[in-house]
Amino acid sequence: MLQFGTDGVRGRAFSELTETDVFALGFATTKVLSLSDVVIGRDTRESGQRLESAFTSGCHLAGATVHSIGVAPTPAIAAVAAERGWAGVAVTASHNEYQDNGIKIFALGGLKLTRPQELAIESQLAVDHSLASPQSGNFERFSSPETSELLATYAKHIVDLVPHLAFKGMHIVLDCANGAMSDVAGDVFGTCGATVTVINDEPDGRNINANCGATFPDVVRDAVRLHLGDFGLAFDGDGDRVIAVDHAGNIVDGDHLIALAANDLRSTDQLVHNTVVVTEMTNIGFHRAMADGNIRVVTTPVGDRNVLAELDAHGYVLGGEQSGHIIYRSHATTGDGLLAGVLLADMIRRAGKPLQQLATTAMTSFPQVLLNVKVARKGIDVGAALANEIGEAKVELGSGGRVLIRSSGTESVVRVMVEAESAERAREIADRLAKIVAQRLG
Repeated sequence: MLQFGTDGVRGRAFSELTETDVFALGFATTKVLSLSDVVIGRDTRESGQRLESAFTSGCHLAGATVHSIGVAPTPAIAAVAAERGWAGVAVTASHNEYQDNGIKIFALGGLKLTRPQELAIESQLAVDHSLASPQSGNFERFSSPETSELLATYAKHIVDLVPHLAFKGMHIVLDCANGAMSDVAGDVFGTCGATVTVINDEPDGRNINANCGATFPDVVRDAVRLHLGDFGLAFDGDGDRVIAVDHAGNIVDGDHLIALAANDLRSTDQLVHNTVVVTEMTNIGFHRAMADGNIRVVTTPVGDRNVLAELDAHGYVLGGEQSGHIIYRSHATTGDGLLAGVLLADMIRRAGKPLQQLATTAMTSFPQVLLNVKVARKGIDVGAALANEIGEAKVELGSGGRVLIRSSGTESVVRVMVEAESAERAREIADRLAKIVAQRLG
């Protein structure tokens, strides 16, 4: 039976995540949330249309009207849900390889599901386990004719956040990861007046995230240098993440982008409670920079849902993750790579300084090593399995570094992260811990 991870359900399309599974999930979600209208969309994976049809059929059987937005960024789906007061569904596996797919569900108003809502849907799935469903490949498709209007509304919302032709004179390179931003991002920045060079915007169903996008920022870095761009932006497959690159080819990750945004919002008295929300993956350098600027930092477990919960619980307006999820809560209900990229470009315009200067002033990162180690299964309690080794590493580093080892919520992977005052020391400890993880848990 399907179970929710840190960001929806995810697995190998048609084996770990079958059409029957997705049909049942659509039926259970509609029943549990008492849905009448759902907006649904997908990224560019070859499995997306079949899984979208399966979820749509489940919703329809349970009594909901489903409005298909087609291929669209996840934040666009959330934005439409928020604007219309509907629920939203993105058929996507985000930054994963094309063979995977998944379902991200937004409750009424485009809000992330709470954990109790997820548990209620899982319970309903158990009750409905014998529900008769159409045979694989025979799911009827129900959709409304509003697709272009819905996506255009999202794009206009982003464009309207900045002055008319605000980016005239800027040359911006965009890496769309052959994903859901491929037909959106270039048009938005072009409408805002920028000269745009777009790469990896020709999806074929299998090239999403393939050596491109936010998880491979060297690609956009090379393109910025080749095309003499002012800066570059790399999105992930479903468009809820963004990583930037300055004109000299320096990567500006989510920590730097959040630091820049926090300083900017504070300077205009828009940083509510003078607080920013980040996760435990956030670099020590970020915490030190915020302390120097008298900005309070609240830290949550990994996952943008946890960040959003903290934002909404206390009325904060800015949060995100090092991976490039940037949440401007005043403008969106979820992380939005395009929104964050447009607001970054506007910061650069207003400052009259290049991104390189702004980013290096905002914070200095400690050297960080992050290793992904394949393990036997998802959800291993790695903290308990390696308690002694983790404790020893923390003692070695003292106040000059940090260790974080956790299981991925979406893959059979353990992530080993070490920060230290030198790259060599971080690498040494990370390699040692990764080897132990592989030996014991692989």
